[in-house]
Amino acid sequence: MRAGPRMPGLIAAALLCGASPAIAQTPSQNPAPASASLTPALVSFAPLPASPAVNIYYQQRANAPIWLRDSASLEAAKLLPAILERATLDGLANGPELARLVESAIAQAQPNILSAPPAARPSALVDADKLLSAVWVQYVRALKSPIRGMTWGDPALAPRLPLPHQVLAEALKAPSLAEHVRAVSSINPVYAQIRDAAWDRMRLEGGPAPDARLTANLERARVFPATGRFIAVNAATQQLSVYEDGRVVDTMKVVVGRRDTPTPMLAGTIHYATFNPYWNIPTDVAQRAVAPLVVKRGTAYLRAARYEVVSDWSTQATVVAPDSVDWKAVAEGTVEARIRQLPGPNNMMGAIKFGFVNDLGIYLHDTPHRGLFAKDQRTFSLGCVRVRQSARPLAARVRTGAAVRTARAVGPAAQAGTGLHHLCDRAGGRWPAGLHQGYLRARPQGRNGAGGDRTAGPCARLHRGRRRGGRHGRSALGMQSRIGICLLRIGNK
Repeated sequence: MRAGPRMPGLIAAALLCGASPAIAQTPSQNPAPASASLTPALVSFAPLPASPAVNIYYQQRANAPIWLRDSASLEAAKLLPAILERATLDGLANGPELARLVESAIAQAQPNILSAPPAARPSALVDADKLLSAVWVQYVRALKSPIRGMTWGDPALAPRLPLPHQVLAEALKAPSLAEHVRAVSSINPVYAQIRDAAWDRMRLEGGPAPDARLTANLERARVFPATGRFIAVNAATQQLSVYEDGRVVDTMKVVVGRRDTPTPMLAGTIHYATFNPYWNIPTDVAQRAVAPLVVKRGTAYLRAARYEVVSDWSTQATVVAPDSVDWKAVAEGTVEARIRQLPGPNNMMGAIKFGFVNDLGIYLHDTPHRGLFAKDQRTFSLGCVRVRQSARPLAARVRTGAAVRTARAVGPAAQAGTGLHHLCDRAGGRWPAGLHQGYLRARPQGRNGAGGDRTAGPCARLHRGRRRGGRHGRSALGMQSRIGICLLRIGNK
């Protein structure tokens, strides 16, 4: 269920977007629904040698090598060919070509790595090291390229395309260059599991290029944090998962948007939850669903549904007499009416709402309609995410990191009237978490993997589901034809 624009008092994250000169296609600046393009966004660069930015970085360091300076750095360099060979899955179109360049450069330079003193380094060794750095810069920038169709409300969550000197400085200051390369290339545990399973399949089947749907899934999976606690909502499976350091520690069913009002791809930060909330009805819903009934039944309909008209959406809003509204004009769309539903057992937002700033009025919230969770296909909302369990235990887990099952554990605001409850108190040391909401069908199946199956053993394959009707029809590869992802991070203010 959507709520009206900018619910007062709530701080939260919004939606993801951005563009980068490094990607081959210009990403959309608007929130993309599940029907976003499945064409993989492959990053392709001109052939090397090293870029001018890399040359400048080396000049400033007297051409000191990064990759070919000793046996430890050489170990890291030798990881690059295998990483680049599969880099088409990461969105780098010429990854295999770069892998061959790197292999050749290492083979030619290796005899000189330990034999030559720093003052007498052969120019070929320096050139090879520059080439490896230029390749690494291109690979990292491909991983950090914008995610198409995503909108970011919290600037801290948006991917930033690093400058070449930043990429190389991070590599140089790492205590272990090899571990740094492994960590950067893995991106996050969810992404790594999907990519590894996809790469195994590509090698087994001998496919020349990854499936476009799979590449699009991987692109969206980059939004997950590598570490920490966060919540992920996968609208393709209509499931919410609580993650801790890439491990699923809790799951629950959710209801997501209908075909005509899909849950959008967005990311942001939640700082507060509202207990016993109002439902601020979006003006378009008020026009098509509420106003015609008021015209037909009179303002008594508003009282029966526990609706009231307000002056605006601010915390200082005043109640407006419904008889003063031209309801025919509202139904025709020439006048806007701001309507909210009072808290109560039949309020469409339920007993608790997690809010985050976005222009679409999207929330994660409780619901009075529990029967919808018994259905296999749970696409009934106006875009928001309805939580199956009482949302209060979810708030308790977000706040404490533990699976708490009583409303009493999340504070007195849960028992009292309408109000805000601060979930993440920096002074109290409560951990920040996150919520991902979207459509991610290609997922690993295995212990604590993205599929949430903790009994099937280590992840070894991509999930292959039965074909089923509905808006999320699966392909033979077990992937959704409609995909996306959304992140909401609950954190300190």
